[in-house]
Amino acid sequence: MAVTLAEVFESLAETYTTREENARTKLAKCLADLTQGVDTSLIRTAMDTAAEAVPYRRVLEYAEKAGLREALADVRKELTRQLLTRYAGSSTCQIRNEAARMEVEAAQRFLENTDNLLDRYEDAPSEGVGEQAEAEPVPAPAPADVPTATPTQRRTLEAIRDNGVVIQEPRVGQRRVTAERGERPRRDMVEWVVAQGWAKRAATSLFRGQAVTLTAIGEAILAR
Repeated sequence: MAVTLAEVFESLAETYTTREENARTKLAKCLADLTQGVDTSLIRTAMDTAAEAVPYRRVLEYAEKAGLREALADVRKELTRQLLTRYAGSSTCQIRNEAARMEVEAAQRFLENTDNLLDRYEDAPSEGVGEQAEAEPVPAPAPADVPTATPTQRRTLEAIRDNGVVIQEPRVGQRRVTAERGERPRRDMVEWVVAQGWAKRAATSLFRGQAVTLTAIGEAILAR
């Protein structure tokens, strides 16, 4: 079965929006406990995940009126224009500067994560096409409908499937990849397959570690 644009984008959107929801929930619990101090790392994580989720939520909101393909193209154009004119922040308030920096970096990651999605994946067939397919079965899609991975990309996917891969950031700016067993894949390759929608990270704290698992697309690639 061909992988559609909606499947790929919704998989990405779910990863980032779930991560944001969990971060907000943890922060809310922390703030509600008046016997404990405020964990500032939770505030930073909530700000960061919120900035990352905004573009995905915006696309889904626009898609209700214009369709996913048009919505994604429009949001990508908006963010590209903003990045050409916006700076990370020059306010006297350091918190505002930090939030602005996160928004800029989140926009850059969104553009990287969604690069070429519009060219690589087709839309889902309409209801009419589906009804016709039920009446007159058509040949199964060619294997080319599933993305083709290089040997390095396949090894990364296999490690994610078999080795218990985790992304962790014990300190700001010191992100790393660990494996419970077997070969530890390169961090840049793990982040790349996540950005492609071939794998996803658990919506847990980066400080404690986010387990990486395959999406349906990643499993289909290895099944080829």
